[in-house]
Amino acid sequence: MNRNIAIPAPSTLSEDDLSLLLNFINLFNYIHLCSVFKKSTVEVLDTTLRDGSQTANIGFTLKDKIRIALELDQLGVDYIEGGWPGSNPKDKEFFSVIKKVSLSKSKIAAFGSTRRKDISAKDDVSLNSIIDSDVEVAVLFGKSWDLHVKDVIKSSLEENLEIVYDSIYYLKSHGLSVIFDAEHFYQGYKENSEYATKVIKTAQDAGADVIVLADTNGGTTPYEVFEITKSISEQISARLGVHMHNDIGCGVANSILAIKAGATHVQGTINGIGERTGNADLIQIIPTVFYKMGMNILNGEKSMVKLKEISRLVYELAGINPNPYQPYVGDNAFTHKAGVHVDAVMKIPRAYEHINPQMVGNRRKFVISEVSGTSNLVSYLKELGIELDKRDPRLKTALEMIKEKENTGYSFDIAPSSAVLIVFKALGIYQPFIKLDYWKVIGESSGLSIAVVKVNSELEVAEGVGPVHALDKAIRSALTKVYPEVSSIKLTDYRVILPGEVKNTESLVRVTIEFSDGRMVWKTEGVSTNVIEASVLALIDGLDYYLQVNKKIKGALSSLEV
Repeated sequence: MNRNIAIPAPSTLSEDDLSLLLNFINLFNYIHLCSVFKKSTVEVLDTTLRDGSQTANIGFTLKDKIRIALELDQLGVDYIEGGWPGSNPKDKEFFSVIKKVSLSKSKIAAFGSTRRKDISAKDDVSLNSIIDSDVEVAVLFGKSWDLHVKDVIKSSLEENLEIVYDSIYYLKSHGLSVIFDAEHFYQGYKENSEYATKVIKTAQDAGADVIVLADTNGGTTPYEVFEITKSISEQISARLGVHMHNDIGCGVANSILAIKAGATHVQGTINGIGERTGNADLIQIIPTVFYKMGMNILNGEKSMVKLKEISRLVYELAGINPNPYQPYVGDNAFTHKAGVHVDAVMKIPRAYEHINPQMVGNRRKFVISEVSGTSNLVSYLKELGIELDKRDPRLKTALEMIKEKENTGYSFDIAPSSAVLIVFKALGIYQPFIKLDYWKVIGESSGLSIAVVKVNSELEVAEGVGPVHALDKAIRSALTKVYPEVSSIKLTDYRVILPGEVKNTESLVRVTIEFSDGRMVWKTEGVSTNVIEASVLALIDGLDYYLQVNKKIKGALSSLEV
């Protein structure tokens, strides 16, 4: 832009003209400053539907892939790599179905390889399958490591450059935007930087819209990624992107440092699923770019609050349990256990939290355990409408009781509601709603069980699929006569673990049960050398907690001196 503006001498201008000119100059300077300080934008290409499908023990159905694509579009992802249409019928069908769906932002991209050697681009099946998939964008990978060129595809270095050029040019001639993934680029650059650079410059000359540097075996260190990416960013004019794998646990770090070095296009998968140890996790990259680096990505804050939701969806469709330790969105990402930490977070959340958990769709949690302080107990009571000073001596009594229980095998950070019952008893507000006098279970070879219980002097018998189901039905049958609200409770999860050393069939067993009434969710547990007895203890605690909380909210708080 030419900034040499000719300004007439002030003496030749009227006062109004001079004022108008000064306003124009101020406006020009403002526009210039905005252009200088405008935040950079990072494009996102999600490869969950392809790289994610290559994960061991994960296989998405066509319906799964369509659902994930729709959610990625709502998240604001720029490109969704739908798969490799030339490799399998499912991917081919995906492109046929998805083009009938109206997407709000995302562009669907088809994946494929450069042409085979000794064959023309127009006769290459892989390239033509991309064209036939009727997409706007092609993601094309080609060799940039001379090892692969000479020893894998058995080609000459010069012929590989021709393969790259021809393939990109052919797709561009058919009106497609081309994202070129330079496979094994970082490994190739470290061994033969001149040739690796030639490959990406050839791709640029052929018309590639985005040049992507791939750490395909995931073995490059962050400092190497930064130095190499920065060097390349100064040598090409096309948009620069990166595609990182996680083989040394640096997929996310490498992506962030590559962006810092000049990349403005990043690829990865939701939750980092992918072949071997996985790909770079977009769930970690996206909020880091937005909140920590101050760059534009996706739809800004509107996208950030959806991250936990889409993370859970992909875990569910992949058939694997969510990682509770996953940064930003894991259940433990903003969970505080140590008493000192809880006390500080309750006063100033940022003392131990790098962002507000709600900014990524997560929430803060405090857990109760043997390493907890009274602040942990205060936080739980506060959620129930009970305000107490953390120095209340009754809380210290409750904490000692909790620690004694954990010493016998309980783990209240997993099932805090059982610990809350102990706190109620220490505070003197516990009410004996349930009295289990007797229980017995008879198992049958058919898999059915019969449970006999005596609860609150009521004798009940029930048949169920297994002993726990039968006991649950019998106990509820007795309780609903007095507390009909118990019928709304559902068991949503049941788990058995051995918390200590396995000695024999009489080893200690911990049973954790999750409950829900459609409004709230809570967990309780029981510990015993008998798995059925441990289940009974967890069941009773779960029903008891519900009654204690509901009765307390309805007026029992009046008995508590605070």
